[in-house]
Amino acid sequence: MRYDLILFDNDGVLVDSEPISNRHLAAYLTELGHPTTYEDSVRDYMGAAMHRVHDLVQERTGERLPADFDDVFHARVFAAFERELRPVAGIEGVLEKLAADGVPHCVASSGSHERIRVGHRATGLDRWFGDGRIFSSQDVGRGKPDPDLFLYAAERMGVAPERCLVVEDSPLGVRAAVAAGMDVYGFTAMTPPEKLVDSTQLFSSMGELADLLV
Repeated sequence: MRYDLILFDNDGVLVDSEPISNRHLAAYLTELGHPTTYEDSVRDYMGAAMHRVHDLVQERTGERLPADFDDVFHARVFAAFERELRPVAGIEGVLEKLAADGVPHCVASSGSHERIRVGHRATGLDRWFGDGRIFSSQDVGRGKPDPDLFLYAAERMGVAPERCLVVEDSPLGVRAAVAAGMDVYGFTAMTPPEKLVDSTQLFSSMGELADLLV
């Protein structure tokens, strides 16, 4: 193993939440008078922290989203997670392999701690990521594409950035990993490969990732 720490993005990499989240985000923004398609949401917000939604809407329209926007959105998404959320196909095999090989791994997600834990409980992935191995943009203030989250997670895990590998599926996440001085494997299941061209390596299935981590 070339790396001392594997940092996983959460949404779209560990849990198959991006279709659910972006469907609800597009619907809610449209409901509030900011017409947004599912494709718009994926393009503009996938992999980002919630502050990006607020920032882009204000930049484009001059209007602020309601003060309770995050709470209402998360309530809708969490309810959908309980009904629909599944692990990303093949990720459990990857996590089993890392555990068997003794390779440290953690989550570094733009999502809130609550969002991460709700998703992990709903999918059974909570057994892989206990306290001390979940890091959120809430911990650093600004999420991806800023490198702060990845650097913070690596510091807390006691590993130098150059010995870290990030597994990401969004352009914002890839940019953050590169800025942090880490290698990054780009997951192309939902994102066109050309949008992840700055990745160290691209892969299209978790089976392929397991082979890359040998």
